[in-house]
Amino acid sequence: MRESPSGSEKLLVDSPPVAISKLRDVEGALGQAIRGKPEVIRLSLACLLARGHLLIEDVPGVGKTTLAQALARAVDSSFHRLQFTSDMLPSDVLGVTIYNAHSQEFEFKQGPVFTNFLLADEINRATPKTQSALLEAMNELQVTVDGRSWPVPRPFMVVATQNPVEHHGTYPLPESQLDRFLMRIRIGYPDEAAEREILRHSATPGFDGVRAVISSDDLVQLQEAVARIPVDEALLDYMLTIVKRTRSHESLSMGVSPRGAQGLYRASQAMAAVDGRDYVTPDDVKRMVSPVFAHRVTLNGRSVPGTSTSAAEKILEEILTLVDVPL
Repeated sequence: MRESPSGSEKLLVDSPPVAISKLRDVEGALGQAIRGKPEVIRLSLACLLARGHLLIEDVPGVGKTTLAQALARAVDSSFHRLQFTSDMLPSDVLGVTIYNAHSQEFEFKQGPVFTNFLLADEINRATPKTQSALLEAMNELQVTVDGRSWPVPRPFMVVATQNPVEHHGTYPLPESQLDRFLMRIRIGYPDEAAEREILRHSATPGFDGVRAVISSDDLVQLQEAVARIPVDEALLDYMLTIVKRTRSHESLSMGVSPRGAQGLYRASQAMAAVDGRDYVTPDDVKRMVSPVFAHRVTLNGRSVPGTSTSAAEKILEEILTLVDVPL
């Protein structure tokens, strides 16, 4: 395994014109909106750099929507927010084809999905049919309506929120939808000092002071640089062994898919970049296992007690203790 370089840390392999200071600017902008949650911010930033989609699941009022809005505002790009409801239709997300009487032709009116950042607020309140309208855009970066396909803008990121305790009037996301999200994170309650700051600044929304600190073109360049960060073969074996363990664990009826394994690879590269390194370490992989895998595995009747989320995380922690860490 590669050792950490002495002196100042290197940024990225073949670094683009975007400096590491830009990355720190984005992290600082998010810190203005979400106080006392540095790890949540770093995970969100890693998801963005890995070209992934983010699912934020937590109780109401802890800042899920604030984090999503701040993430979009920190980048100079387009943004749409959709409040998902049970009566929302797929056309409300994708757009609709209408007849233009003047040109005597059918025209496609693009929906909110044609944006750089799409906030799908309370996504599990929409019906499965509407939820599935996002699948093609999230996976193939295009939308097909009436047999014709249109690409979505680059960069493209879906940030979805959902409340795990509100089951009345909700439609749980199916496995195929969950698998499109690179990460699922929880924010949790703030500590006393952070909550004191939140109260002192409660007159304005947390994301109101967030300004764009990086352009969309610079973000794309940075994402491309992250994708070129090398991963040691020993670390690749380490990732694959963890994935195989999820597929054979007695408490899991469904393990991690190949898409999930790809997600761990990309997320580990991105976490290395967030930490200012141009190489991946075993600690990067460990930090990413739970956010990337916990929503992709399915529990069976022999799983450990607790909620499905906490039980999955405990099983993944157990698997990490059983797999030898490369030296």
